[in-house]
Amino acid sequence: MPPPATPEPIPSVASIVVILAVTDGHLQVLLVHRTDEPEQGKWALPGGRWDGSESLDAAATRKLVEETGITDLYLEQLFTISGLDPARPSVAVAYFALVEASKVRLREEEAWHPGWLPVDALPPLAFDNNTVIEQAAARVGAKLDYTNIAYGLLPEQFTLRELQAVYEAILRRPLDRRNFRKRMLSAGIIEATLEHRRAGAHRPAQLFRFVSREPVIL
Repeated sequence: MPPPATPEPIPSVASIVVILAVTDGHLQVLLVHRTDEPEQGKWALPGGRWDGSESLDAAATRKLVEETGITDLYLEQLFTISGLDPARPSVAVAYFALVEASKVRLREEEAWHPGWLPVDALPPLAFDNNTVIEQAAARVGAKLDYTNIAYGLLPEQFTLRELQAVYEAILRRPLDRRNFRKRMLSAGIIEATLEHRRAGAHRPAQLFRFVSREPVIL
């Protein structure tokens, strides 16, 4: 009798989240420092294996809340990819989220310690996560042209200079101040408030807000 056939390995399914914020004029990504194998000692995107007890969207949302402490965030599915884990068959469903950095409260555990790293200066990450982050940053940059997606990175009220700094951090290039102001006001996604903010000796800057803090396509 021939030996029984070896069963084909069942691919594992995981959800991973690219959590992006802008601080000090730079686009940052939230990573966790792995303390277990595989890829021990490397930084990686937060996530986890999917056990089927909840939807993939719910799993990504739960991970997002665990890592940031915030429940009301912009979250969008990015893509599904295979082969990030070379040690076993695997499929990863990647999401990206936009957060206002000042609201984030990181976990304080020593194991799997979280931290912000600049997107432009990342070390080699576990499971080829560099590729996932680059695609997430590119997706956000492309959506600036036709959505109000930047609301996820800003507080309720902000100056036009702060809004421009967010756009420049995502696009990774400077923008003309006058043209940017004209474009934002004509797009109809922001509106002036009656509030002003003083910074140092400069005259008070007018504060603006997004007309909607829900996704809008222009």
